[in-house]
Amino acid sequence: MNQATPAFRFLARLTVAWFGFLAVAQANEPVYVPKAQHIKGPVYAIVGPLGQRSTANAGLNANYGFVITDSGVILIDSGASAHSAALLDKAIKQVTSKPVRWVLNTGSQDHRWLGNDYFARQGAQIHAMSATVQTQKAAAQQQIAGMTRFVGDQMKGTVPKHADQVHEGSEASLTLGGVAVQWVQTNAHYPGDTWIYLPAQSTVFTGDLVYVDRMLGVLPQSNVRQGDQAFARLRTLAPQQVVPGHGRVTDMAQAQKESGDYYRFLIDNVGAAARNMDPITDTLDKFAAPAQFKHLQNFDELHRANMNRVFVDFESNPQ
Repeated sequence: MNQATPAFRFLARLTVAWFGFLAVAQANEPVYVPKAQHIKGPVYAIVGPLGQRSTANAGLNANYGFVITDSGVILIDSGASAHSAALLDKAIKQVTSKPVRWVLNTGSQDHRWLGNDYFARQGAQIHAMSATVQTQKAAAQQQIAGMTRFVGDQMKGTVPKHADQVHEGSEASLTLGGVAVQWVQTNAHYPGDTWIYLPAQSTVFTGDLVYVDRMLGVLPQSNVRQGDQAFARLRTLAPQQVVPGHGRVTDMAQAQKESGDYYRFLIDNVGAAARNMDPITDTLDKFAAPAQFKHLQNFDELHRANMNRVFVDFESNPQ
C-alpha cells in the first residue's frame, strides 16, 4: 500500500480546512429575509445582499422590484428558484393582496429568471426580450447545476420557464395595468440584458448594467463597450430613482461614480493599453489600485480579473 506523500497530506489538510472555513462562514451568515422598500407611488424595490449566492440568502443576492397596478402586480425579475420566488411573493404580500400578474425578466443570470415557473403556476404572464430568452435557453442547465451547488435542496421543484410573451427587437414600450414601461436592451453584463424604465415615476431598474456599493463584475460574456454606451443613454433619461442590479437604491450621481466611471476607466486605460499592444502584466499592475473604486465590496476579488478580460477583449477586437 502506497503511503501518501507529505505534499499530498498537506494538500488534503488544506482542503479539509478550506471546506471547514466555508461551512463556518455559511453557518455564520445571517438569513436574508426579503423586504419591500417603497420607492415612489406604486413602485417598490427588494434589495438583496451583496455577497455570494448561499442557502442563507436563497440565491437572492441581487435586486428586484414590483409595481402595484389596478389590475395586479408587475414583478421585475423572479428570483433564483421556486423557493426564492416564494420568498419574493411573500414580501410582496406584505404590501398588497393583489396577485403578481406579470413578470418581467431584465436578464438571463440565474437569480433573475429561474423563479419564472413559480409565478407562471400562479397565473402570471412571463415577459422578456427575445435576446434575453435566447441567452436563458443556452445557459439554463448550467445555471441549474451551478445554483444547486450554492443552495442545495432549495433548488427542488425549480423548472426553467421561458417567457410566453417575447418582445422582438432591442426596445419595447408596454402598458401593463395602466402603467407605462419602457424597456431597453443593454447587452452589458450578459447578452440580452436590459433595463426597465417607468417614466411616470422617473424610476429605472437597471438590471446588471449598474452596480453600486460593490464592484461591477466583468464576466467572459460581458461587454464593457456596450455597457458604456448603454450607460451614456441611461444618463439621458435623468431618472430620479435608480434601482441598480446590486447595491442600495440610489441616484445617477452614485451610479455614475461606481459604474459609469468604471466602464470609462476600463476602456480608457486597460482597453487603450491593449490597443497599443502594451504588455498585459505591466498594464494590470499599473492600474491595480484605482483609488476611486477601492472602497467597493469585492474589489480585491474582481478588479484584476475584470481588467484581464477587458484587455483580452480589446487585444482581440481593437476597433
